[in-house]
Amino acid sequence: MNVIILGSGGCVSTPRACCTCHVCTEARVKGYPYARTGCSLFIEDVNILIDTPEDINTSLNNAYIQKVDHILYSHCDPDHTMGIRVIEQLKLNWLDDSIGKKPRVPIEVASLPKILSDIKKQCTKYGSFIQYFESKGLIYTNGIYNLQKKDILVELVPVDEQEHVSIFIISSNDKKIIYAPCDCKPFPISEKFQDADILIIGNTIVGEILKDGFVLENDNPLKKELFTLDEIDRLRNQYKIKKVIITHLEEDWGKSYDDYKKVEKDLTSIQFAYDGLKIHL
Repeated sequence: MNVIILGSGGCVSTPRACCTCHVCTEARVKGYPYARTGCSLFIEDVNILIDTPEDINTSLNNAYIQKVDHILYSHCDPDHTMGIRVIEQLKLNWLDDSIGKKPRVPIEVASLPKILSDIKKQCTKYGSFIQYFESKGLIYTNGIYNLQKKDILVELVPVDEQEHVSIFIISSNDKKIIYAPCDCKPFPISEKFQDADILIIGNTIVGEILKDGFVLENDNPLKKELFTLDEIDRLRNQYKIKKVIITHLEEDWGKSYDDYKKVEKDLTSIQFAYDGLKIHL
């Protein structure tokens, strides 16, 4: 099983446009892994892309991805979906379209039924993005709870009973990766998470002092919305997960690639993601 963290950034990519802080300045000069694109994941074995942030076209090119057969969505937030026009980059040939010729093999776009319904509501004055792509024959949509391709099983686990956010369990033979990129606190309770090899998780604050010296007080609402490193460690121990990789790293945390490497030294079985990180199980 081969997985690539295409994008490890948060709601805002690093470098942030027009920002002159040291983290963004360094990222512009050094590029990757100091730079970070929006949060996304790719399962190489079966060409499955999870989420399409605005800069997903750049992320796919950076990782030299040659084919996308399926796109899954974790939820409908803009930083995970607004790059959906990558479907046109992947499948639309305007010259063929001009003579009525449609793609031979459309991309499957799938998620939990309620998430798919949310995404279908994203539109311009011309109508739904997804319905347009379907009318062009670029995609077909599928409300699912699991996807089996070859020897890879992807299970979509709702975060709560409303089912508007999904966590993914990616498994093959006796290996298991949990991918929980965003909006997953409180973390759902399930025996399916037990003994996973890797948990890739977002929604985590790194440090008490953040960008520009901002101090995150205990009564700050982000403390309820996001995990702390201590909470991540308890989650790892609760489910006996071998290793945790923290993704969705916000530019607001004010930390560079080197800063995260320093923090890692004081942690047990926890590391920080970067764009292009490859995982082989």
